[in-house]
Amino acid sequence: MLRIEIIEKDNEIKQVKFLGHTNYDDYGKDIVCAAASATMLCTANAIISLNKDAIEVIQQKDKQIINILKNDKTIEALINNMINCLKSLENDYPKNIKINKEEI
Repeated sequence: MLRIEIIEKDNEIKQVKFLGHTNYDDYGKDIVCAAASATMLCTANAIISLNKDAIEVIQQKDKQIINILKNDKTIEALINNMINCLKSLENDYPKNIKINKEEI
């Protein structure tokens, strides 16, 4: 299962972690994992194109982390859009994706 952990502080999203794999299908054939990955990468690339210092993206095997370093209305809108897209995937594939939000 792909676990997505959203970390908030003072009502701002500070970090989004993608942990694991959806296990919908084999690696390279998993359309659910591909959809979640594309959503994350498109959002990260859009933010970087606006302000390369706004986020830090860490990619490791079975773990991707987006650290939000600078926030404004546009970056917040892009992150919220990403989360809404991921929630749609979670609704469609509840056995494969789980989203948790934590306030620190």
